[in-house]
Amino acid sequence: MQLEGEIVNIIFRNESNGYTIAKFLHNNTETVIVGNFFQINTGENVRLNGNFVTNKNYGSQFVFDKFELIYPTTTKSIKKFLESGLIKGVGPATSSIIVEAFGNDSLDIIEFNPEKLATLKGISLKKAYKINKNLLDIKDARNTIIFLSEYDITINLALKVYNEFKGETIKKLQENPYCLVEFIDGVGFIKADKIAFKMGVALDSEFRIRAGILHCLNEASEKNGHTYLPLDILLKNLSKLLNLDSEIYGKSFENVLQILCLEKIIFRFFKESQTVVMLSKFHHFEKVVADKLALLNITSIDNNFDISEDIKHFEKINNITFHSEQINAIQTAIDSGVCVITGGPGTGKTTIIKCIISILEAQGKKTALLAPTGRASKRMNEATDKEASTIHRALGLEFSSGRFKYNQSNPLPFNSIIVDEFSMVDISLAYNLLKALTKDCKLIIVGDKDQLPSVGAGNVLADIIKSEIIKVAELTQIFRQDENSLIITNAHKINKGEMPEFDNKSSDFFFEIKKESIEIKNNIVALVAQRISSYLNLDPMQIQVLAPLKSGICGTQNLNRELQNKINPPSPTKNELLYGDNIFRQGDKVMQTSNNYNLEWCKTFENGLQEDGLGVFNGDMGYIQSIDKNTGKTSVKFDDGKVCNYMRTELSQLLLAYAITIHKSQGSEFNVVIIPSISGPSIILNRNLIYTAVTRAKKMVVLVGEKMYLKRMISNKFIIKRYTMLKRFLLESDKKARELFE
Repeated sequence: MQLEGEIVNIIFRNESNGYTIAKFLHNNTETVIVGNFFQINTGENVRLNGNFVTNKNYGSQFVFDKFELIYPTTTKSIKKFLESGLIKGVGPATSSIIVEAFGNDSLDIIEFNPEKLATLKGISLKKAYKINKNLLDIKDARNTIIFLSEYDITINLALKVYNEFKGETIKKLQENPYCLVEFIDGVGFIKADKIAFKMGVALDSEFRIRAGILHCLNEASEKNGHTYLPLDILLKNLSKLLNLDSEIYGKSFENVLQILCLEKIIFRFFKESQTVVMLSKFHHFEKVVADKLALLNITSIDNNFDISEDIKHFEKINNITFHSEQINAIQTAIDSGVCVITGGPGTGKTTIIKCIISILEAQGKKTALLAPTGRASKRMNEATDKEASTIHRALGLEFSSGRFKYNQSNPLPFNSIIVDEFSMVDISLAYNLLKALTKDCKLIIVGDKDQLPSVGAGNVLADIIKSEIIKVAELTQIFRQDENSLIITNAHKINKGEMPEFDNKSSDFFFEIKKESIEIKNNIVALVAQRISSYLNLDPMQIQVLAPLKSGICGTQNLNRELQNKINPPSPTKNELLYGDNIFRQGDKVMQTSNNYNLEWCKTFENGLQEDGLGVFNGDMGYIQSIDKNTGKTSVKFDDGKVCNYMRTELSQLLLAYAITIHKSQGSEFNVVIIPSISGPSIILNRNLIYTAVTRAKKMVVLVGEKMYLKRMISNKFIIKRYTMLKRFLLESDKKARELFE
């Protein structure tokens, strides 16, 4: 239905996305309205399309999804509009002078005859034209927002578009609606394609083909971790996306590809007798990483330190004896400019790191301990008793600009860096870290090569190892294992392709056989909510379900709903709100699902001091402290103590985290891990996946389901190939570096 009236009072407004709660007068009736406006003030007249809804706490409200601004026509309403402060340079005093002089024609005078304003006391000709420009800017912005809303673009997204193109917005979109794909974060090909279709853009338009190519390359990186695509695969994906036969757009495709190459948006070259296409940002990232690794590696070519006495001293103090593998790893780390130390759980990586740190300190090296996630850096800190940090934090994400403080122009103040859980590092993060290292910095990479690759694009650890340019110390001997524990033993069995042991004497590795999906789901809920939490005297929140899949009865989406209702049920004392398919409730366990470099946080220490900063990252976990049901503002306290406030439109970045996918668990460690052993696509359910899940547990692993599905996963060695160029670039960079060095 449609209402027309005046904004009487603004109760709440979020300027970042336009979300507004206001009192609205129509037909002498006052109503509370809820929706998104662009630059609204009291006294303005609007036409709204929406429906009345009943809020259980606040009663009847009119929720609108479309609006039309109506400029005021009466002297009273015009004066109220001008007094609102919307037009810069016009306050209550100036508005009174204008309305007294021009009455109902005031807005027309400002818009079409601003020089007449200069005849009034206190208004110069310069100020008159400034008032005119401000009104025209407001009108233009509002017309643009309304224009965009006709194409189902939200206010929040429309603001992004307008801020990018300003007064050229409508013209640019009418010329090429696909420009949104290139310039606006959050607009993909599908959204732009719908807008273009409504505008009548031809299906074989070169604008459409260009946007389609960029979409395919971006999607390949975001969904599958590729940094390039072979040309034949790009063409296949593009034909499917455009729903056109490649013969129809073949000539146009080649034209567009050439233009994108000339503009240096993409690179096209031969690799192993096939043509490949690569986004320029990934070409730059991988080239810089390769060049820097080769440079760091070559600077230590003649190093050969005698550290035997240092190692003996460390062994004596810590009452241990290193295995020859471990001594080799320590020697490799000290002698090399860059090295990789890789091994599974229990192989002594942490002890080796501690020894390396002690030797580096004795050599006068200033060393930084880094990890990709907050959880991983916290574990590193606890294990080494040394300060550890996330890579993002060490690079100094600046509060004002959202950029990293440390870079090639301002390198990190360390001469040795140790990075743990490196399998999680994608090419973007590797690029930002490596360009911030001095040319003589020592880099020690620590990780498990058999873990899942990074969520983001690239295959950095695997490519470094496969290049054979960087020295690799692999640890295979197991040292850390309690007598009655099977977690580490079984993790290594799984990695070798063997079924794990299920020994009744074990205190930490169990399999509960359940055949039906409903049974598996019910058993998992009972294990978390009652059985294990009582047995180990643990808060159920410390028990983590790691599921292979998102969908299905035993997928994370359904398990989260079930576990939420059991562990954190609805209560009159807990606020909650519905966002998409999720109900978020005060006390819920949640996870950040993407890197947000601009989200503000505040951290309060035990001594009462506070620290402010920017940045929350993919995989960070925490708990909902509070929810404002009116505004949707949601406060989350993360495990590292950071408290962030999410606006309603930012809640898409959060997911319930009672159950998370195994992919999302990388770099984390949990007291207890519960894993559904279920059927699913072989492209996902492989040995890599179950190995990663088991190695996340500290105290207990429980698998629930059928053993035949576990056996199938362990037997399945299939790993989706990632198309990356780092190995090739490393070989090229190493050759150049050696030629220069010689």
